[in-house]
Amino acid sequence: MTSPHLTRRHLIAAFGAASAFAATPAWAQGHSMHRGGSHGRDGPRIPAGFGELSGEVIDLAVGSGHRIVEGRRGPGIAVNGSVPGPLIRLREGQNVRLNVTNNLSEDTSIHWHGLLLPFQMDGVPGISFPGIKPGQTFTYEFPVRQAGTYWYHSHSGLQEQSGHYGPLIIDPAGAEPVEYDRDYILLLSDFTVLDPHFIMQRLRTGEGYFNRQQNTWTDDYPMTGEERRMWAQMRMMPTDIMDIGGKTYTFLANGRGPAEGMEYLFKPGERIRLRIINGSAQSFFNVRIPGLPMTIIAADGQNVRPVEVDEFQIGTAEIYDVIVEPGNAEAYAIVGESMDRSGMALAMLASRPGARATVPALRDPPLLTMGDMGMDHGSGSMDHGAMTSGPSAEGATGGATGAMDHAAMGHGDVAASADSGMADMAMSGMSMDGMKMRDTALLPPDVAIGPGIDMVSMAPIDKMGDPGLGLRDVPHRVLNYRMLKALEPNRDTREPSRLLELHLTGNMERYMWSFDGRMYSAVSDVPIRFAWNERVRVKLVNNTMMAHPIHLHGMFFELVNGESAALQPRKNVVIVQPGASAQFDLTANEPGDWAFHCHLMYHMHGGMMQTVTVVGPGGGA
Repeated sequence: MTSPHLTRRHLIAAFGAASAFAATPAWAQGHSMHRGGSHGRDGPRIPAGFGELSGEVIDLAVGSGHRIVEGRRGPGIAVNGSVPGPLIRLREGQNVRLNVTNNLSEDTSIHWHGLLLPFQMDGVPGISFPGIKPGQTFTYEFPVRQAGTYWYHSHSGLQEQSGHYGPLIIDPAGAEPVEYDRDYILLLSDFTVLDPHFIMQRLRTGEGYFNRQQNTWTDDYPMTGEERRMWAQMRMMPTDIMDIGGKTYTFLANGRGPAEGMEYLFKPGERIRLRIINGSAQSFFNVRIPGLPMTIIAADGQNVRPVEVDEFQIGTAEIYDVIVEPGNAEAYAIVGESMDRSGMALAMLASRPGARATVPALRDPPLLTMGDMGMDHGSGSMDHGAMTSGPSAEGATGGATGAMDHAAMGHGDVAASADSGMADMAMSGMSMDGMKMRDTALLPPDVAIGPGIDMVSMAPIDKMGDPGLGLRDVPHRVLNYRMLKALEPNRDTREPSRLLELHLTGNMERYMWSFDGRMYSAVSDVPIRFAWNERVRVKLVNNTMMAHPIHLHGMFFELVNGESAALQPRKNVVIVQPGASAQFDLTANEPGDWAFHCHLMYHMHGGMMQTVTVVGPGGGA
């Protein structure tokens, strides 16, 4: 499949590779998509790829069908007849009316991820609106107040897993801050032949059901017998990196599997803008283009000062815009390797249709360390995660309060420190039996203690400089949050008036996830409340061994990453590393009720979700 030529200011979206996909979809012919079950395998075949829609009135229809990826058939939900759904292209300053018709047999919705809008238009059933009933049409209408790369997806049930998502670009009212010759979207996602409700059921009854990389006595993981016994005594798995891996998922680029020929054309010397969106249900990706550096220019739709890297981790729902300048090679592979290294999404930068570059083999799976359990062995208060290697060290700035930033040291030191801690304990014969992995005395009194908490981080430290699991010991330049600086100064640089500490809690064996030990169903009437225009610092403490991408609807926050208040990067998703903490500053200036949740879809539905209420200037939400 070839992406057509794109000018600097206009993107022609990608369509299907096979001639059968090129036919006009049912929605464009005036026919509704199949009205069936939310995840049925019947109905029409849903093609990969997407068209483009723009203007002040846009009509969308949600329907079901089936998808075939690399010969495997699975359930599908499509917006306007394709997965991903159509690119919606808007312009800053315009008004837009989006009419969404539900052709499913159950309720649906669309959430406009990252957009600033009235909370009634945010599209979260039970929080901002009641949802869209079968056969009904709901009209979203709002002014477009920003520019950048965003996306949209269902917030109803588990529909996102089956394909209910699509890209959204807002062109700025003025000039772009960077120049480029071509403009492409790369939307990463995950496909499964399984019904997502089956997946959720299996996760609840056996959290490791989909983990095909578990350690055994005969595996090749670099662990000693003593280290293996320690993990066994803790009843934990060092390979518990992602809940669902490549044996269950096929990782997609714009709806296409690695063997289905996704490509982007270029001419040597051109500047190519890649808008990379992680639209997956449950997957982290480590993105690199072997032989070609990438310059990060935006994060979650917000411009940042350009920083050159060779690889970066993109958590679920995160967005990074990058500029690349291909050289004289015939092709370059764009590799989105899953964080657990069980598979990859793949696309090609090609100088001619059909040109292919060598695809690198999957790297060895990473392992969790003592540091990922919140055990700070011998590192004191240092933020080893801020360490970088190579030329990108100049992009890392001073550490957060109480932490030291060792920019001259290598990525591997943070993992090596944690690994050596376990190794030293093993060599000394120390047992983990005496170590309490669930010492609830370490938790503040407002955390509810119960069966939903099976681990408490012993010494969680700020890891804003951690490049992410699997990338701590690579020899090239890797992005971390400390390297991001806002391009335009932040408007509100007031000191926060208070600190709000929230604990990410869970029981992985029972697949229970929560904030402060309270699953969403138990706290729906007890929202997190902010006063109008209040300036708050939020500290997230991860008491689990999994990385969580935490998303706030309706507002941007600034990461506390060691920059001055004016240059802290603005985002709406932050990855909180295992056993660690992360902080952001928030100006609560968007009144209403907003969702706040982990963007791993099955974690959100497992309970890690809350409502944030911002009281309006008149005293009401």
